[in-house]
Amino acid sequence: MVKRQQQEKDQEAIAQLVQKTADSYRGDGEALLGLLRILEKLHREIRDELFQETLPKTRHELYALLRDIEASGGWPYIGRMRLQALLTNLLEPDEPQHSSEP
Repeated sequence: MVKRQQQEKDQEAIAQLVQKTADSYRGDGEALLGLLRILEKLHREIRDELFQETLPKTRHELYALLRDIEASGGWPYIGRMRLQALLTNLLEPDEPQHSSEP
């Protein structure tokens, strides 16, 4: 129980630091993109190098893991922005176009 509480405290501290950093980068797309790249890299490294070795070896362990995932908010996922969403800003004119024709 104490270990779980410390883990939650550590995770909250990390979340607050990341949020504070992101807030300080507000308006700087390049810096925010760099932060997102770091988070994605960490996600991939933790998943591939640490988490996968803890995956269940038995059906009982698998059931317990799935039950825990369902109870605690689902599987973690870092989605990528779709190109179409990125292009939306380019397709919207900055100012309304006025036609010179009547």
